[in-house]
Amino acid sequence: MTKKREIQSSVKDESLIEKRREQMIRGAVTLFKEKGFHRTTTREIAKAAGFSIGTLYEYIRTKEDVLYLVCDSIYDEVNARLDRLDLEEGSLETLVKALEQYYTLIDDMQDEFVVMYQESKSLPKDALRYVLNKEIEMTALFERLLSKCAASGELSLSQKEIVLASHHLFVQGQMWAFRRWALDDYTIGEFIEMQTKFLLQGMAGEKITIQGA
Repeated sequence: MTKKREIQSSVKDESLIEKRREQMIRGAVTLFKEKGFHRTTTREIAKAAGFSIGTLYEYIRTKEDVLYLVCDSIYDEVNARLDRLDLEEGSLETLVKALEQYYTLIDDMQDEFVVMYQESKSLPKDALRYVLNKEIEMTALFERLLSKCAASGELSLSQKEIVLASHHLFVQGQMWAFRRWALDDYTIGEFIEMQTKFLLQGMAGEKITIQGA
């Protein structure tokens, strides 16, 4: 498990730190989406969060810290929602529930996902490496589920197919955030139902030979 990146704060009250940083995240996400990371100032983030620039710097040191917090909030929420499930059960029912939890999260945090992928390149190298490692860890949750389903005989997939399928499951859900503008005729419930159907049919479908493969 990737070690959580520490962001320095002069405040010692952990509950207050969490509250203030949640306010920063909400304000920053709107600004980053509208103006971009580089054109947004820390003063604007402080104003959007509802406190002074001086208070802002009691909880973070740089603007990059705020972007890091945005990225990390996604991973924390993914873990929190998938922790509700028994990922060791290894059944298609659990896989379907995991997809529902993950895709619902994307609906709830559409702006955060868009900002993370558009602006994470602005993070310092060590923080970017952390973000990429967390991406792999999130994908590994689905890889583990698929491996359990294969071991129980509910899916027939090779190890390479499992790895590729786990990335596919992970990225397909993010389409809801990136292509939302083109999917106005769909509810999140319809999106989840159809995507789950397509994905499971694809993994359980008839094996075919692709010419040249």
